[in-house]
Amino acid sequence: MLAAVFHENGGPEVVTVEGIEAPRPGPGEVRIRVEASSMNHLDLWMRRGLPIDIPMPHIGGSDIAGIVDEAGPGADPSWIGRRVVVDPSLSYDWYRLAALSNVRAEPLSIIGEHTQGGFAEFAVAPAANLMEIPGQVASTTAAAAALVGVTAWRGLMVRGGLRAGERVLITGASGGVSTMAVQYAKAAGAEVFAVTSSEERVRLVRELGADHVFDRTATDWGKEIYKATGKRGVDLCLDSVGQAIWGSLVRALAVGGRLVSFGATTGTRGEVDLRLLFWRQLSILGSTMGTAAEFRAAMNLVFNGTVTPPVHAVLPLSEARRAHEMLEAGRVFGKLVLVPGRGLP
Repeated sequence: MLAAVFHENGGPEVVTVEGIEAPRPGPGEVRIRVEASSMNHLDLWMRRGLPIDIPMPHIGGSDIAGIVDEAGPGADPSWIGRRVVVDPSLSYDWYRLAALSNVRAEPLSIIGEHTQGGFAEFAVAPAANLMEIPGQVASTTAAAAALVGVTAWRGLMVRGGLRAGERVLITGASGGVSTMAVQYAKAAGAEVFAVTSSEERVRLVRELGADHVFDRTATDWGKEIYKATGKRGVDLCLDSVGQAIWGSLVRALAVGGRLVSFGATTGTRGEVDLRLLFWRQLSILGSTMGTAAEFRAAMNLVFNGTVTPPVHAVLPLSEARRAHEMLEAGRVFGKLVLVPGRGLP
């Protein structure tokens, strides 16, 4: 089969498309003939060398959609021939079990990071992670929604506890998770504030349903939010930007506000004015991926048409290096999806 592989860490130039042996499903696993797999910033970090414990040579791609063509020992053979999308989380229950005394569990791992992923003509995944795709939903749509959808859903609805009528601020609003978060928040009945860059992206984020969109390159968005909320602030902020705007985010929160972090694209240090923290009784929370039930809740809203992941471009697997270049350059609104050609197992 053909796969987009890197044998060493580095820039996009280390990504090559080459022929390798197709995987076989192990116990409880199925093999999927991949129809679509989408890019995440995680793929860039792995290629650059973070984290360091990935299998090498490595095939990225945490988002996998396609047709099951083989079932391993113990896996339900009725999956064969069905079109599925894969929940990318493995051992997510570790978060619950780790809080219990005298319990040992495998820590969270992610398909396409700790295992080989979907940037190939075939991939394997646990049968327990499969969700069948309805006939009216394209495989490219399902693949574009998987990781970013569950991440946005958990950050907003579970960790953030978003309620109808609340004001929510979403940063980095042109990214994959944030474009989903805008739509989930709007569907939940929130008033949505979003920060992005460029006039064109402001327009696109508005089209997703955001009520107030600010171009961070053209305005003091912190002051604009302060005015737009009647000097009250927002109830919830979902952030992936991190260090560069952390102080502004804390100041943008209303009394009792919650700041949920799921990324740190501009740096890992967050400076907080502790006087604001205790005086306004703020909460700062972390969020990563989501449970199996949360994955299904997020995907069901995609399947019924409530939420649609914006797809910037669909590229052939042969252009995997170009996809890395595009995402790294920040030229993407929403998601990039790679589509393999047909190959022999």
